[in-house]
Amino acid sequence: MSVNRQWILSDAPVERMPVPENFVLNEAPVPVPGPGQALVRTVYISLDPYQWGYKVRGLEKPGDLIHARTVVKVIESNTDAFKVGDFVHCTNGWQEYGLIGEGIPDHPYMKTRVIDPALGPVSTALGVLGMNGLTAYAGLFVQCRPQPGETVVVSAATGGVGQIVGQIARVHGCRAVGIVSTEEKMRVAREEFGYDAVVSHLSDTLDADLEAVCPEGVDVYYENVGGKSFDATARLFNQKARMVICGLIGERPGGSSAKGKEALLARSADLRAAREVEVAELSVGNFVDSHFDEFLERMSEWYRAGKVVYREDIRPGIERAPEYYADMMAGGNLGKTLVKVSDE
Repeated sequence: MSVNRQWILSDAPVERMPVPENFVLNEAPVPVPGPGQALVRTVYISLDPYQWGYKVRGLEKPGDLIHARTVVKVIESNTDAFKVGDFVHCTNGWQEYGLIGEGIPDHPYMKTRVIDPALGPVSTALGVLGMNGLTAYAGLFVQCRPQPGETVVVSAATGGVGQIVGQIARVHGCRAVGIVSTEEKMRVAREEFGYDAVVSHLSDTLDADLEAVCPEGVDVYYENVGGKSFDATARLFNQKARMVICGLIGERPGGSSAKGKEALLARSADLRAAREVEVAELSVGNFVDSHFDEFLERMSEWYRAGKVVYREDIRPGIERAPEYYADMMAGGNLGKTLVKVSDE
């Protein structure tokens, strides 16, 4: 425990998608906890598309630690709030060690909290029982308000959020249709996540494929991608359909999700006018205080009962984090992508 390996942002230009030159592996001293603080060792790092938006929008500068949600383990403590051996959810970033407690600010909405291992494996605090799960829950139930029997279409249906959306839609009595890329992802969406139907956005006949599996149109669309997936789905919107924009990996001018949302909102203006389609933008931070406890109670119950299953794409070694991140952004993951930094 002599050094703290950490990834920082380089001064290389930020491209539309991440490249290895955007990251620098740095070695820093292991921090020493002060009064009211605890020293933690990172166990899992969450890799998420939104993190790249921090770089594109200039919220992180060259030399800054790469932001990320993490599961950490307390290894030394000077506070009653965290005991040695506790697993904690926090935003420790792409590094091996860090501090939590007094004087260490929380992310505005990703609160530091002790994880209850009884709810599920601690890694799920970064996925189905964490912000990915809340993102799925809030976007679907709070913003789109699906009714039993309605058709819910989900793009990126096997991703960290998409896999949850389809399953909780079915728990609610809806018909779930997934849009993915590869044959393997189509198989997983059907066999593991229980989607009623799945199509590939790589198909030359996507419009016809989606129409064939949505014979009664689309009532709810959970948007994670944009591009061809949006175009194919928008044709099938029923009167007063609802759409939530969660992510837009396929529609990011210069990598900016904000510009992508602006472009998609402009393209959906006719739908809002002609078919009274309700379009909402999802900012999950708006639902932490109001819905997190409700979400965690319901989702953990579904998870323990096997009504919701969750696939994780866990990859070993912090030294390969940039490689894993670029692969995930290019769609090379199947499930929620995590970097395993140390043993539990």
